Amino acid sequence: MSEETNKNMNQMNEFELALRDSLDAEEHRPGDVIQGTIVAIHGDVALVDVSGKSEAVLDRSEIDDLGTGDPVEVVVVSSGEEIRVSRRLALEAKLKERLNDAVASGEPVEGKVVGRRKGGFDVAVSGVRGFCPMSHISDLRVDDLDVHLGQTYTFKVLEYEPDGQQLVVSRAILLREEKAKLTDAAWATLEAGAEVEGRVRSLTDFGAFVDLGGVDGLVHVTEIAHQRVNHPRDVLAVDQQVRVKVLELDRQRDRISLSMKALVEDPWSKVAERCPVGGPFEGAIVRKTDFGAFVEIEPGMDGLLHVSQLNPGMELGSLEEGQVVSGWVREVDTENRRISLTMRQIPDRDPWERIEMRYREGQVVEGTVENGADFGVFVELEPGLSGLIPISELGMERDADPRTAFSPGEKIHLKLMSVDPDRRRISLSVRAYKSDLERQEYSQHMDADGGSEPTMTGFGAQLQAALGTTKKKKATKKKKK
Repeated sequence: MSEETNKNMNQMNEFELALRDSLDAEEHRPGDVIQGTIVAIHGDVALVDVSGKSEAVLDRSEIDDLGTGDPVEVVVVSSGEEIRVSRRLALEAKLKERLNDAVASGEPVEGKVVGRRKGGFDVAVSGVRGFCPMSHISDLRVDDLDVHLGQTYTFKVLEYEPDGQQLVVSRAILLREEKAKLTDAAWATLEAGAEVEGRVRSLTDFGAFVDLGGVDGLVHVTEIAHQRVNHPRDVLAVDQQVRVKVLELDRQRDRISLSMKALVEDPWSKVAERCPVGGPFEGAIVRKTDFGAFVEIEPGMDGLLHVSQLNPGMELGSLEEGQVVSGWVREVDTENRRISLTMRQIPDRDPWERIEMRYREGQVVEGTVENGADFGVFVELEPGLSGLIPISELGMERDADPRTAFSPGEKIHLKLMSVDPDRRRISLSVRAYKSDLERQEYSQHMDADGGSEPTMTGFGAQLQAALGTTKKKKATKKKKK
């Protein structure tokens, strides 16, 4: 084959290729989605190479931050001598396809909350305006709904109709689905006895709910600390990070019991060493009741100062919360977590030991009035040893109130009527003491010398006058007979 013949064939092939390209260019019809490259930007338009006989024209406002040489996907708007294309329509077409797929598959989309109207929020998803019902914006209730404005969230497409431009989305469904996944994962890993980190989600009167990463557990108010906690908010705050121990799991009832105090040493474990019976205490009154006052002897540890253990003459009403008091530890009950306090000196030995060597029936004793009751008056004879003056032994009128007989703290003399070591009871009498005193004074008067005037107390003088009057009455009766 000659050289000239080869040349003609090559020219024919080039013509066929050009003709084919020209025919392909004419096949671009309105609505076609094609790939192109930006080859030039002039004024308000950009020229796009779409592999045709001429470049397509694209409005410059649609190229955004694209430049010469960048690939671009466009939709043919019109064809002929000039091909007009649109990038916006291509993006919308792709978004419609994506939204349709999202409805079918449940794949989430990203959107921005751009407005609020009755019943919900306006959400922009890649330029398409959608609607999120109020109940679907979150799985938690908040008082200030405007906190969602301007926020970018992930949504699930519930409904999409491209022709009617209707797009409905939900954020709450995704949150609940995610929480369900986290809940299943948390239940699979949690076990009784485990120590885990959590975040305080809410506080109630009966405890604190702690988020363990998808599932909530309850720290009951009694499990927050070893000491008494009046309300969880006194020691905890919402969003506070805490470490807890899992006490119990109940998957069927969806309940998890947690404890914070189980992870710290129990202050009651060595309280007997720190607060021995008979040892001194000093602390502030933290709470008052009808029967006494609670005193904080250590941080978080209170002891009861019973009204009967106040100093003689001291009244409970004279004590105020915050007031610092001191005294001795009377009793420590670690099992029931109770400490009894006293402001009265504790004896260094049992006062009932060999009591018969110190106290006998008929003995005159001196004591300090502690307090009165409906049935009599209590008197302290020595530290740790008290006796009772029954109401019948006070020498008062039958209807008189024993509390008015003496003042607390007053020193008085009494006669010891009985001592019962087995029952640890001592009975005292004012009436018997006074009666013995009267007899003693009368005996002294009768034994005195006739020529001398005996020394006589006021009571003795009254007694003598009374006896003289009685003798005169007897003599008068004899004469009449």
